Amino acid sequence: MQQIQVVIGTLLEEACLTLEQVCSVCAVSPDWVSGHVFEGRLHPVGDRPSQWRFGSRELQRARHIRRLEVAFEAEPELAALVADLLEELDSLRAQLRRLAP
Repeated sequence: MQQIQVVIGTLLEEACLTLEQVCSVCAVSPDWVSGHVFEGRLHPVGDRPSQWRFGSRELQRARHIRRLEVAFEAEPELAALVADLLEELDSLRAQLRRLAP
C-alpha cells in the first residue's frame, strides 16, 4: 500500500481523496468507511466505492468519528452525533469571528 503524508490544513480541491487514502489517513479499513457511508454518517462524492471522493470536511468528520469511537468506545451513531455537534460549534465560532469588531 502507498504511504501518504498527512498534513493538517485545508484541502484546495473539495473532493479529492480516494477511499484508500481516507482509510490510510484515518487508520481504518474500507469496511469501516463503507459502513459509515451506507449508514449516512459520511457523504462522499461518487456512486460506488471505486468512485468515491472525499473532501476536507468529510476527512475531518471521519477522523472525529473514529477518535470518538476509540477514545470513548462510542457507538457509531453517538460518535456521528457528536461530530455533528462539533461541526455546528465550528460553524458558530466562525460566524462569531466574522461578526466581531
